[in-house]
Amino acid sequence: MSKKKQDTPKEVEEAADTEPAATPEKEAAPAVEPAPAPDGDEAAAEPAPAAPEAVDQETGPAAGEADPADRIGALDAEVADLKDKLLRALAEAENVRRRAERDKIEISKYAVAGFAREILPVADNLRRALDSIDQKTRQENETLETLVVGVEMTERDMLNAFERFRITPIEALGQKFDHNLHEAMFETEDKDQPEGTVVQVLQTGYMLGERLLRPAQVGVSKGGPKAAPKAAPEAQAPAEPAPKGPAAAYKKQAERNGDAAGSKVDEEL
Repeated sequence: MSKKKQDTPKEVEEAADTEPAATPEKEAAPAVEPAPAPDGDEAAAEPAPAAPEAVDQETGPAAGEADPADRIGALDAEVADLKDKLLRALAEAENVRRRAERDKIEISKYAVAGFAREILPVADNLRRALDSIDQKTRQENETLETLVVGVEMTERDMLNAFERFRITPIEALGQKFDHNLHEAMFETEDKDQPEGTVVQVLQTGYMLGERLLRPAQVGVSKGGPKAAPKAAPEAQAPAEPAPKGPAAAYKKQAERNGDAAGSKVDEEL
């Protein structure tokens, strides 16, 4: 068995000179400075992070958030309210439009009313001038006849203009007094006319379309016979039902023979 050769001191020193210097196994990690602790106010202001387990356990809506069903109901109510307001606004606008259209028609129809009232006295004076001249005087004076013809033509043209603007005279003489169209100036005794009849016209009244322009000034009769009221239609009596059975046979026999006994039997039945 061979023995291990022992190194000499010289060889040991050479080996030590040739081997590199030993390096540390791992470099030390750089030291991390701890973050500075927040002040008391900042720590109180920052909310604490929610625990993951608590967030996972929440299944419903977050705290303070409205229920979707309640939100939908509130929106439906708001839509219904706005729709009602819209319909009311449209109805009001339509009413205003119709009212404006009606006022426009009324103005176009009766805008001449003021001017017509001022012209009516002219027509009255023309008629008074013609009534003041009798027929005999006109025939005797040729110049006067020519003047009267000119006045008649003027009156005729004025009445034609009135008719074009729907201004028509009120026929009051002999009519029943109507407080809507007539103005009673006096009452007179007249046995030949029914009471309340217009017997004299002092001033002719006029209508503008369907509106009263000027009432007629009239004299009304009194003391005469009262106007007969309108007869009401007679009510027809219901027809008696035809008799049936033995009563009908007895009635027919009585009508055929003229027997009073048959009528008596009919009444008893």
